[in-house]
Amino acid sequence: MRVALFSDTYHPQVNGVARTLKRLTDHYEKRRIEYKVFVPDLQDHKPSYPNVHSFTSFPFFLYPECRTAIANPKTIVKQLKDFSPSLIHVTTPLTMGLYGIRGAKKMEIPLVASYHTHFDMYLNYYRMMWASPLLWKYMKWFYSQADRIFVPSQETKQHLADQGFTDLSIWGRGVDCSAYTPEKRNDSLRKKYKIEKKYILLYVGRLAPEKDLDTLEKTIKYLPQEVKDQVQWLIVGDGPMKKELMEKTREEDVIFTGYATGDELAEMYASSDLFVFPSASETFGNVILEAFASGLPAIVADKGGVTNIVEHNQTGRIAEAHRYQSFIHHIIEMLNEDRFTYMKRKALQMAEKQSWDVIFDGLLKEFREVCDSRSENQLFG
Repeated sequence: MRVALFSDTYHPQVNGVARTLKRLTDHYEKRRIEYKVFVPDLQDHKPSYPNVHSFTSFPFFLYPECRTAIANPKTIVKQLKDFSPSLIHVTTPLTMGLYGIRGAKKMEIPLVASYHTHFDMYLNYYRMMWASPLLWKYMKWFYSQADRIFVPSQETKQHLADQGFTDLSIWGRGVDCSAYTPEKRNDSLRKKYKIEKKYILLYVGRLAPEKDLDTLEKTIKYLPQEVKDQVQWLIVGDGPMKKELMEKTREEDVIFTGYATGDELAEMYASSDLFVFPSASETFGNVILEAFASGLPAIVADKGGVTNIVEHNQTGRIAEAHRYQSFIHHIIEMLNEDRFTYMKRKALQMAEKQSWDVIFDGLLKEFREVCDSRSENQLFG
């Protein structure tokens, strides 16, 4: 099998989708599957791999890390014909996805799509709900072109099914438990930032409106003083709301580290005590699994794909979305209860069951099913 992948983000960009797709292509190499990646020119992160084609682009206004490409469709079709893929996989409804659809039609080969971002929920945070009917009309047309649509969680599958989408299949996510592990816990984080508080509460993610940082800010601000005296907040990530969040929390005990990757990020997870993630717009929530693998239970919102990862009172707590009072309640209870050690162990056990190899091999099996089905349909008309 030969796969052509069309995406609007890819390694070395730092986001969940880019990291997942890089792991996917690494798995292709492991399984000796040939692939080509078609992506926008990522500016400072321009790919330099021989099997990556990049094109002139500009930022997508709802999510600047996703870029809209401008390319000559004939050039892309020629590149596809030179590669001769068995299947095209599109991961974005933006222009790169449209180029992928066109290529699949021109070459009359199977097309699969994966759904990664709840753009409809982003509209609410950017005060553009008036555009929701138009967005859904376009999204339904776009994804109807695919032979199969892959979603990361049961919650996302139901979300799309409610909008009339069909041919949905779950492609879950895994975590590398050798990269993220409690064994990487050490004192270097506390020494670097001069942390003397008893607990480190961690957030990892993009600093943008759709992550519900308003709830995070109020959770930090309105924690009871006796809890504040024991808690150091660590915010890992970057984005358009970083300056605003720093300003609103300047009187609180908050450390902003910017982006972190590799061993540095793994040590931050392992050296913290509790993961707090208020986003209600996740299709999955890769960072939750990374926290679990590091031995951290998590407090998450009761909306989005994160609800399919966290088991309430087992691997963490599920708080009411957009209600900082609920997050504060669960933080206080978790830091003061005997089950905290139990939850750490359960979180780690859950992560250890999420093998990337099993997940990717399952995806490849479905790719082959799509190809076989298309071949049968063409043979028998």
